Amino acid sequence: MKKSMMKKLTGFATIAATAMIFAGCSTASTTGSGNKQTGNTIKIGVNMELSGAAGGYGNQQKQGIQMAVDEINDADGINVNGKKKKIDLIIKDNKTATSTSASVATQLANNDKVSAIIGPATTNAGTAQTPNITKAAVPGLSPSATDPDYTLQKNGKVQPYVFRACYQNNFQGGTAAKFTYNNLRARRVAILGDNSTDYGTGLAKAFKNQFKGKIVANQTFAAGDKDFNAVLTSFKSKKADAIFVPGYYSEVGLIIKQARQAGINVPIVGTDGMADPQLVKIAGAKNATNVYYTTPFSTMASKKNPTAAKFMKAYQAKYHQVAPTFSALAYDSVNMVKQAIENEKSADSKKVAVGLAKIKNFDGVTGTITIDKDHNAQKPIAIETLKNGKVVNSVSIK
Repeated sequence: MKKSMMKKLTGFATIAATAMIFAGCSTASTTGSGNKQTGNTIKIGVNMELSGAAGGYGNQQKQGIQMAVDEINDADGINVNGKKKKIDLIIKDNKTATSTSASVATQLANNDKVSAIIGPATTNAGTAQTPNITKAAVPGLSPSATDPDYTLQKNGKVQPYVFRACYQNNFQGGTAAKFTYNNLRARRVAILGDNSTDYGTGLAKAFKNQFKGKIVANQTFAAGDKDFNAVLTSFKSKKADAIFVPGYYSEVGLIIKQARQAGINVPIVGTDGMADPQLVKIAGAKNATNVYYTTPFSTMASKKNPTAAKFMKAYQAKYHQVAPTFSALAYDSVNMVKQAIENEKSADSKKVAVGLAKIKNFDGVTGTITIDKDHNAQKPIAIETLKNGKVVNSVSIK
């Protein structure tokens, strides 16, 4: 997930350009020897969007992280070669800004001497931290950065200290395309995607490339846009029998609302940027019907999974709300770091990176996770159905 802040606050183009500058600096060369952990605690850093445009996602992830850490510490900590050590969690806000994310990563790696960093939530902020964590030899595990190139260098080789706990946009967009064609039986689809982020453009491209039917229209919007009536009317005239809307809940909620008000009742299909309770609040519960989105964590499907069911019950008790997708991804991220440490019998940052790269068949609340050679998470995907603002069905797609 890569929600940037500048269009809503000071212009999305600026943050995208800044992210590209940082991306160009990414390198696999390291000069640091990593951080050794010799004390009675293990320092784990959090570089997260707790304010700014992606603050909603970041705060959900913070809750999942804190819950996982509390559970681990209540059980006397992580087993490091026979000795239990509790987690010392250090949380910093990157403010959904690439420059802040880069400096936060430096502080956590060089000043706080953490073993690993959870976050950031967004690809742009995560890309910005990559040169600094690589130089310090400290692994960064993003719960939700979905851009396909996030874990790779420009030459195609893997970034040795960059990992993710979620799937990639090309897989997600392709899954949406297959579902729309095979399950919804749609043959004429209109695309309305967010062109102010790589998230939206990447998903639109993946859907277009893998949809077997006809794309009757391919329009775009920018984050912060409010009026979609003209383009939706054009879709109606094109006789689209489904609409694909890769973007975030803030705009997609308005698109759903305006489409239904215009009498457009065809299926609206989206992605994990819609997996937020705010979507229904913006769209209106009645309008949020015949709406579908891909997600790595389906509350309905997870009820059948003992690991996920236990998590959801504990989350409800702790925070008095249903566990959202981004909390689940972050919860898994902490426990993946724990497993990496225990498997390598060391909390030294270089060893943690080795351990993360070796994770296979990890029993997470978002499904069974295996990290592949490019540090991507191989895991299940589901599509949830909304009716009157409620999740009424969940379908697993292979």
